[in-house]
Amino acid sequence: MTQIAFLGLGTMGLGMVKNLLAAGHHVTVWNRSEAPVEEAVTAGATSASSIALAVKGADVVMYCLSDDAAVRAVVLTEGGLASVVDSSPIVIDLSTISPEVSAAAREALESKGARFLDAPVFGSRGEAENGGLWIVVGGDAGTFDDALSVLEPISETVHLMGPGGSGIRMKLVGNLVVASQLLALGESLTLAARAGLDLHKVLQVLKVTDFRSPIFDGVGPAVLADDYSPSFALKLMQKDSRLIQDFASGLGVAVPSVSAAAHYVDAAIDAGWAEQNASALIKALAAEAGVSLASSSSRLVQSP
Repeated sequence: MTQIAFLGLGTMGLGMVKNLLAAGHHVTVWNRSEAPVEEAVTAGATSASSIALAVKGADVVMYCLSDDAAVRAVVLTEGGLASVVDSSPIVIDLSTISPEVSAAAREALESKGARFLDAPVFGSRGEAENGGLWIVVGGDAGTFDDALSVLEPISETVHLMGPGGSGIRMKLVGNLVVASQLLALGESLTLAARAGLDLHKVLQVLKVTDFRSPIFDGVGPAVLADDYSPSFALKLMQKDSRLIQDFASGLGVAVPSVSAAAHYVDAAIDAGWAEQNASALIKALAAEAGVSLASSSSRLVQSP
């Protein structure tokens, strides 16, 4: 049994903690708000009132935080993880953040003697709850091997991408594909609706073609049902889109599909849908064309 400290119990973290507990690990949790801590304790975790107490005696410290600001606050400030950790644990960052902040966390933690892995995850709430995430890791191969016993219970697959920083770079590459697929699905459904096609039949075709996608299979029916309940919030996709654009710009690479997707993410947030699922960008795209994608057959939105 591994002694784990887990920091951050948001959309993804709580599900991960429950799967670590189910695998027989002892988990001490810390979070900036209390409600998810209570649920984790009910599932068998131990709570800590501070980061220092959470990580005391831990073999592994894992954290999953929403953005750069959260990582700076939890890891890099006075009283944060880097100021209280010793040389004992492996520290695993499961967050999707900028390569720059990831590198700063790595430097701060390794300066204390801790071993560090950047290990962002693909998947959303459902995969976190079911132990079905896909993890991409950057770091030392020996540290990776030592960490597998805590990564495997929360994942379907784990991939060592290369040295430190490789995991977060792969995560941004993968999120580019996600944004592009959501945009493509929205464009396709909107065009099909304008063309008078039955959208349920459109999805049937998309499900069997050589360009099929699990994202299309999952998001498509939800869009037609007008279901945008969050498994990955739109506001987080806005953050990720900006990370991808900044990352690509720094490397001199054009990412036109992400730029286009980001336009509709921003429009959807301006419409008040920040807390809805990331697929709400499709609503913004359809609205621009004067089309509603909800219901068993498409319809044009009448102008007031």
